Amino acid sequence: MSLLLSMVLLAGAVASGGDPSVEIRKGKAAGEVEILFDGKLFTSFIQPTGVTKPVLWPVISSKGHTVTRNYPLKNVAGERTDHPHHIGIWLTYGDVNGIDYWNNSDAVPAEKKSRYGDIHFQGIVSMTSSGSEGELVVKNQWTDNGEAVLDEITTFTFINRGETRIIDRETRLIALKDVLFEDNKEGMIGMRMASELEMPSNNPVTLTDAHGIATTIKGVNKRASGDYLSSEGLRGDDVWGTRGVWMALSGNFNQDKVTVAIIDHPANPGYPTYWHARGYGLYAANPLGQKEMSGGKDELHYRLGKGEEGVFRYRIVISDDRSADEGDWKSLAAEFSKIQ
Repeated sequence: MSLLLSMVLLAGAVASGGDPSVEIRKGKAAGEVEILFDGKLFTSFIQPTGVTKPVLWPVISSKGHTVTRNYPLKNVAGERTDHPHHIGIWLTYGDVNGIDYWNNSDAVPAEKKSRYGDIHFQGIVSMTSSGSEGELVVKNQWTDNGEAVLDEITTFTFINRGETRIIDRETRLIALKDVLFEDNKEGMIGMRMASELEMPSNNPVTLTDAHGIATTIKGVNKRASGDYLSSEGLRGDDVWGTRGVWMALSGNFNQDKVTVAIIDHPANPGYPTYWHARGYGLYAANPLGQKEMSGGKDELHYRLGKGEEGVFRYRIVISDDRSADEGDWKSLAAEFSKIQ
């Protein structure tokens, strides 16, 4: 369905008294924020005890399908239990002044914790909502063994277009000291997808992080129906390590089709981004980790001097009733590119 047709249907809904709505409110836990679309939970901003960065979790489509994996915050039969640092939607990086923020979790042994960093929720700057849009601004801080390295100001804009739900994220990272984001494949904005959005596979996968720690993902996921499509026309496993303005991941939840797209912004460093998108359910855009993904063709060592800031903008789109081929991602990307 095109963006124009979506707008026409939306106008019809408004005319019949069915205005899409967004409400942002404080949740039950300290620092928790709930985002409601049409009076029902769409997602929550949270940082539970033991989780080493703030996340959006769960993320739910307009028809009630949870598109993010539940584990490790909730145990659901049949879900994979690898990579406990993959929770909902997050933004971290694998090498900041030699410290790994991406792979940190409560599963890291105490004797190795000094190699990993934490991102701490500091407070809500503002939260507003009106009509079909809402905005949440939060402050976080990146720390290295207790020492502050980066201040983070993140603005989430939540947009309700009926069957299409949009999260625009702008993250400003302010260096509190000289900072080097060393070229590393583990980054940057990431999602861990529900079982239905994994790609079908009968083969175990063994993955190794930058510290040489290997994880083998075993078993057959009978619900898997996912397939990637990139803005460059690549599909499936072929998208990993390639550049593109957008990526769309489609799958089936029973009889319903759902697509989740991530869109890059032309003002971002490293645009168009490289894609760290895996068939087992990791779905990430990494503009800074270029060497391994390009096979050595490209390389980026992103630096911020003390007091300088880097800005990263991404759009995430969750659409019911359409496949990747049916989505008007080009128009949504063009619309997003105009936001400054």
